[in-house]
Amino acid sequence: MTALPPHGADAPAPVLLGGHRLSTSFGSAGPATAPPRTPRKKRTGLVLGLVGGAAVIAALAITQVSASLGYDAAADDHADAVAAASSEKSQLRAENADLQSVADAAGLIIAGENEAIVAPPETEQALAGAVTEAEKAVAEADALIATEVSPAGAKPTWFWELFGATTRLDEKRDEAVDLADDLLAEAADVLTSSDAVTESGVALLTAAGEAAVAFEAAHISARNDAVIDLRDAAAAAIATTTIDDAAVSTYTSLQSAAAQVVATENEELAEKSGPLMNARLEIEAFARALAPGVLLEFDWAPVVNGAGFNGSMGGYTTWWWDEPGRSVIQLSDSVAEQWPADRSRALVAHEVGHAISVKCEDMYDSSTQDSIEKWATAWAISMGYTDDANGVWAYGYPPQSYIDAAAGCR
Repeated sequence: MTALPPHGADAPAPVLLGGHRLSTSFGSAGPATAPPRTPRKKRTGLVLGLVGGAAVIAALAITQVSASLGYDAAADDHADAVAAASSEKSQLRAENADLQSVADAAGLIIAGENEAIVAPPETEQALAGAVTEAEKAVAEADALIATEVSPAGAKPTWFWELFGATTRLDEKRDEAVDLADDLLAEAADVLTSSDAVTESGVALLTAAGEAAVAFEAAHISARNDAVIDLRDAAAAAIATTTIDDAAVSTYTSLQSAAAQVVATENEELAEKSGPLMNARLEIEAFARALAPGVLLEFDWAPVVNGAGFNGSMGGYTTWWWDEPGRSVIQLSDSVAEQWPADRSRALVAHEVGHAISVKCEDMYDSSTQDSIEKWATAWAISMGYTDDANGVWAYGYPPQSYIDAAAGCR
C-alpha cells in the first residue's frame, strides 16, 4: 500500500479499498448541471409589450384611415355645396342681367319727352315705381353674387390635422348651402321684379296704343299716310308682350307717328286757311260722314278737273284698294264758295261714291271709266242726292241696277 499526500492541510485522508479510490462523499449519480434559464415573467412582459405596441399602431392606423375617410366625405359634401352655390350664382347672374335690361328699357320709355300721346298718369307712375324696385333688386343681387365661397384647401396629412380640417370643411359646406339658399331666394325676387316691370310696361304701351283711336279722331285733318302709320304703330304697341329694346322702338315709333299726325294736320289746316276755311272743313266733315271707315284726305285748288271758274265746280278722286281703304278727294274752291247748296252736296256725294268703292270693290265693273263714273253717280243717287251735279249732268243717268247695287255699299 502506498500512501498519497493529502489534498490539503485539512483534507481527510482518502480510503483505499481494493486498489480503488473512493470519494469521501456518497450518493446517487445524476445528470450534469444545466445552464441557468431566463425567468418566465420577463418573457411574458416582452410579449405583452409587443402586443401592446402592435395594438397602438393598429389603433393609430385605424384612426388615420378614419380621419382621412371622414375628411374625404366632408370634402365631397363641400364640393357638392360649392357646385350648387356656383350653379345658383350663374342662374341669378343671368336673371339679374335680364332684369337690368328690362329696367333699362322701361327707363327709356319713361324718359320720353314731348310725347304726342300721353298714357294715363297711373300707368306711368306704376312703371316708374316698378323700375325703382327693380334697380334695388339688381343691386342686392349683385352684392350676393359677389359673395365668395370658401375653398376646401389642401388636404392635411396627419389625423390630428384631418379632424380639425374636417370640422372646418363642414362649416364651409354649411356656408355654401346657406349661400345657395340665399341665391335661390334672391332669384325669385329678381323674377318677381322683372315681372312687375314687364306688366307695368306692357300696360303703359297698351294704354298708349289704345289712346291712338281718340288721338286720330282729334286730328281728323291729318294726311292719310300719317294716320296709317299711327294705326300701325298703335297696333304694334297693343301687341307688345315684353319690355326690351324692341318695345322701346315700338313706343318711340308710336310717339313719332302721333307727332307726324299733328304735323300733317297743321300743314293741311295752313293750306286751307283763309275766307273759305270754315266751309272747306264743313264739306270735309260732310264727306267723312257719308263714308265712315274710309280714310279721306282733301286737297283744294282754284281749278280741279278743268272746272272751278264761272260758277263751275270740279272734283277728282284717287283711291287705293289696299287695306285700309283710302282716298284723296280734290275739290275746286267753287265747291266751298257755293256751300251748302244742293249742287255742292251732290258733287261731293259723287266724289265720295268713288272713295267708298274701296269697301265695295266687287259690286260693280271698274274696268271702264264710264262704268266707274256711273257707279259714283248711282251711289250719290242712292244716298238721296238728286241734283244733276251728282254726275248725271256730266255722265248721264246710271242704270237702275247700279243704283240698286250702290244702295248696298255703305
